[in-house]
Amino acid sequence: MVAILEKSEHNVDFHPMVDFIEASPLKIETTKEGTQILATVDGIHRTITESSLRRNIKLQDKEGISSLPDTELFENLTLMGYNISPNQKFTFQKGQFSHQWKYLIHTIMQCLSPKSTGFNEFSSSISTALIFLGTNRTYNFSKMIFDGLVKNVNNKGEGSGTPTEPYHTPSPEA
Repeated sequence: MVAILEKSEHNVDFHPMVDFIEASPLKIETTKEGTQILATVDGIHRTITESSLRRNIKLQDKEGISSLPDTELFENLTLMGYNISPNQKFTFQKGQFSHQWKYLIHTIMQCLSPKSTGFNEFSSSISTALIFLGTNRTYNFSKMIFDGLVKNVNNKGEGSGTPTEPYHTPSPEA
């Protein structure tokens, strides 16, 4: 879903996938309907929007919220057992939660986090998703996923510089 497009010695098995994604001519466009990712895959032009992502992944989260006011975020984390420090930043430590919360945080991070921090730390967007899942409210995962895609397209790295043969991508029509 969301990936950091960088090669390292720790993800060698994914290098061909990164090459494929970096070879795709992705562009970002902002229109009156909002941000769109424009991509060409196997010669077919594709437009990806938050709503198309929601529709295709079947998340049904259009009415969901994607952020909380700071005070509500901190209050809910406190209720979950997190010790908020007086000068709390918006990066949180997984180790301050019970094992059950740690497991849910770990699962959310593995599935959705664009990992800009260590695996023991997580962002306010992951915190908000955690709170919404824990309180049975609808979180807008489509927005989180789409914003991560846009960020990855904007932060596209140089890659290895080694040309690779194109990979065949099966078409949904096939």
